[in-house]
Amino acid sequence: MTHDLDTAAAPAAPTVVRRTGWRRVAAVAAVAGPGLVAANAGNDAAGIATYASAGSQYTYGTLFFMVLVTIALVMVQEMAVRLGAYTGKGLGALIREQFSLRLTAVAVFCLLLANTGLVVSEFAGIGAAFELLGVPKWAVIPPSAVLLWALVVFGSYRWAERVFLLMSLAFFAYPIAMILGHPDWGAVGHHLVVPHLEPNKDFILLAVALIGTTVSPYMQFYAAAGVVDRGAKPQDYSLIRADAVLGAVFACGISLTIIVATATAIGGTGPLTSAADAAKALEPVAGQSAALLFAVGLLGASALAGAVVPLSAGYAVGEAVGVERSVSRSFRDAPLFLGLFTAQIALGAIVALTPVNVIELLIGTQVLQGLISPVVLVYLLVLTNRRSLLGEAANTPRQRIAATVVVVGVAAMSTVLLVQTVLGWFGLA
Repeated sequence: MTHDLDTAAAPAAPTVVRRTGWRRVAAVAAVAGPGLVAANAGNDAAGIATYASAGSQYTYGTLFFMVLVTIALVMVQEMAVRLGAYTGKGLGALIREQFSLRLTAVAVFCLLLANTGLVVSEFAGIGAAFELLGVPKWAVIPPSAVLLWALVVFGSYRWAERVFLLMSLAFFAYPIAMILGHPDWGAVGHHLVVPHLEPNKDFILLAVALIGTTVSPYMQFYAAAGVVDRGAKPQDYSLIRADAVLGAVFACGISLTIIVATATAIGGTGPLTSAADAAKALEPVAGQSAALLFAVGLLGASALAGAVVPLSAGYAVGEAVGVERSVSRSFRDAPLFLGLFTAQIALGAIVALTPVNVIELLIGTQVLQGLISPVVLVYLLVLTNRRSLLGEAANTPRQRIAATVVVVGVAAMSTVLLVQTVLGWFGLA
């Protein structure tokens, strides 16, 4: 009788097991969104500047560190989308429900602080992209801000999201530039598997910036909220996880090629001084058109992040306060959500118009992201550890250990940088 029951149950299995090959690829492509967008938004103006600076300053010296950061991003993004899929709530809402009001305020403050600087850097990136083409930033930043705002508030943000992603694909040229630049593959392989550390403030500063631009706090808020906004359910988790993991690996893969390509082209020349320096890494692919290719990619990446970053803050604050938040709502339905988005766009554009060193601004914002990341990661770790919240989907013992190592590692790097900075104020470092 038992054999008959097993036989009768068998036909139901293939509907899950056979979803492989092209069918699985198609399924992942159909659901692709929050994870892919959040991870690739990290390859924005500030991200490109940070990765390129790593290559120009330390050639291949940061590659092993980036491998570790990639692993960290995969774990963090997976935890964020798992929370959204299994609870139906964003990270901000879960923090409000699971922690005290003061701790909720700390999380929201940290995110807003980091995001404000980041929005400025995105518009600075848009300005830098056009300046490479001979157009002054004052002529493009204001209309770009209005266009981004209108697309989200009145237009089809989902459509714009895809357009910006498409423009960002210009950075696919980096893997080609990396190959055509003929790097020292032996040195590349060595630095991918052997740790390299220089005990000085500049190296630590750049390492924290690499963490900040790759594992940015806003990514976790956006990824979880994006899953919820799409109405994903626990049964969709396998595809959502695939989106998050593949998005993180893809984004970090591009980051690694940016470092190698830049190291091969201008490695050892010191910190970047302009966007034009970063564009030189694409000369093996585009020749004299390297600046144009770089400008297109920089524009798409900056515009994508210019929308994603303020939206993540809107999601977080709306969730923390418990009000309506969705890109499909009107100003009347979601005044706080869209009002905060509007304020960040306006502030970012205004500050980006001031005479600042774009490269220093871009890398500086990533350092700030790196300092704040441990705070947000602690909330994420505690939430995904709670079986009372996720049940069987909570972190396993192995996941807890691995995630704790990530949080402690990021916190340690941030603490070292803070200590070095404070000691520097007193002339002791």
